Amino acid sequence: MDRDEEKGHGDRSLLFIGDEDDDLGVDRDGGSPPSSDAGSSFSDRSDGGGDGDGADDGTGTGSGSGSDDDADADGDKERAPNVARQQAAWPQSYRQSIDMLSAVQSPSVTSIMAASPSITKFGSSFLKAGSSFFLKKGATEGSLPLTRPLLPPSLSQLSQQQQQQPAGRPSTDSLQPRPPAPQPPAVQQRPSAACLKSNYIELPLPSSKCSSGQSIINGLNVLCGVGILTTCFGIKQAGWLSLLLLPLLGACSCYTGLLLKRCIDSSPTIETYPDIGRAAFGIPGRVFVSVVLYLELYACCVEYITLLGDSLSSVFPSAHLAFTGIYLNSHNLFAISMALAILPSVWLRNLSLLSYLSAGGVVATITVVVCLFWVGIGDGVGFHPSGSALNLTHLPLALGLYGYCFSGHSVFPNIYSSMKERSQFPFVLLFCFIVVTIVYSGVAATGFLMFGESTMSQFTLNMPQQYVPSKIAIWMTIVNPYTKYALTMTPVALSIEEALPKMMRNYVAGMCVRTALVLSTVVVALSFPYFALVMALLGSVFTMLVALILPCACYLSIKRELVPLWEVVLCITIILIGLGCAFVGSYTSINQMIGGS
Repeated sequence: MDRDEEKGHGDRSLLFIGDEDDDLGVDRDGGSPPSSDAGSSFSDRSDGGGDGDGADDGTGTGSGSGSDDDADADGDKERAPNVARQQAAWPQSYRQSIDMLSAVQSPSVTSIMAASPSITKFGSSFLKAGSSFFLKKGATEGSLPLTRPLLPPSLSQLSQQQQQQPAGRPSTDSLQPRPPAPQPPAVQQRPSAACLKSNYIELPLPSSKCSSGQSIINGLNVLCGVGILTTCFGIKQAGWLSLLLLPLLGACSCYTGLLLKRCIDSSPTIETYPDIGRAAFGIPGRVFVSVVLYLELYACCVEYITLLGDSLSSVFPSAHLAFTGIYLNSHNLFAISMALAILPSVWLRNLSLLSYLSAGGVVATITVVVCLFWVGIGDGVGFHPSGSALNLTHLPLALGLYGYCFSGHSVFPNIYSSMKERSQFPFVLLFCFIVVTIVYSGVAATGFLMFGESTMSQFTLNMPQQYVPSKIAIWMTIVNPYTKYALTMTPVALSIEEALPKMMRNYVAGMCVRTALVLSTVVVALSFPYFALVMALLGSVFTMLVALILPCACYLSIKRELVPLWEVVLCITIILIGLGCAFVGSYTSINQMIGGS
């Protein structure tokens, strides 16, 4: 048996993956796969001891092969610790779990196509885009069942397909044909898929081969969130001139998104934000970036609980519960009851079901915006200019609210890594930021013109309940956090479960971890029931750190002397702006929360 195969060496693993699908060899700029000559030389380099094994076939003799074996063995010993450390670096579940947050719109279209043969006829190429990457060339279209149309195939599906495929295929290199590639063992997986070995949870493989249009949809889905509800409240706090912060923060965030792309291009081993942190600052950098990203997701779940309590209490203001001396008002009652309703979705074993739920959140956001304009234009509320030009006292609060609107950098590396034509990423990023900046500015101005100084932390709470669009907007606001909560909490839960001792990695322990996380978000949400202030704190701390400070710091650390002087000055300026905004904004938000305002 080949020694590399017996050891499950990392280089051999990459070779087997490349043999199964040449599309993995596509370069980062959307180029063509590597030539057969390059693949042959890599095979020869990985199979340094192949001549020594030739004695089994009666063709290998000589001491030279033995010396090659010794040299290759020494190289294996030197490379093995690095591969082991890379595979053991926490977290390994980041890529798969974060992909579910970004790629939720195309699956809904796919399911519609699968349900209608007439649409499928026109959309067959679109259906293939998400599955052909994981299937061997020449496989039939029906090899991927439509029972789970929303996510890429799981490992169990891939293993069944590989068992039905031949072990090898003829080489295209006529000068030196390679022997048939043996079936890759279970341990020969990509490091990012190491967490998928668990027997109690099923994660999709990383999404890939997305078109530019699909990447735009994914980017808009990440950037368009519940932050849109508080933009008009930002005008109330800081005045009309505070709207200038939206394009300013949008431009800085778009530039730092391009810096993340350059960091990924610097090494083929970088695919995610934690990978960038490791390339810049080693293992501590990877852990720090991961902790910050997971804390941001956890805080978003806290905001979802607060939003659910506020929205339902506006619909049923007289609801309350008094039992054995315990009194719950409408906000607390609905926050607890909705958390209990969300809990089963967090327990799901088959995580592909979550993408069905997330598709409703996209529709909910669009519906709420449409209903706002509908009430202002068609239902007699009208527009009433008011407000101050600028209020410096509350400007830091508005800065945090506006900054939260651009908190999508944790997913941008995943979107870039999954693009089919990666050279189009700057256009995709620019288009997304222009669209969301216009939408946020329009909603902010419209909402404040409608409600003026009476604008609440969520404009849906100001919409008159007697109008049908208002009722639709309220219920869509309830649906949105309900559908996104499980997807947002799943990466946090997986990171904790991944850090548990091996004997505790089972379904029961996973349910306990997820239950504890959900209950903790309820406790935090009830302790700080200030939707706008908590959002401003998130925007001031996490968004400034993830979207402004860390991209510039990682870029300067990775590129070092290759960065021109003007860009060094620009990056340092953005870092200082981010630090200043984080300090002032967080101080203002915390001070107002302590004051109970």
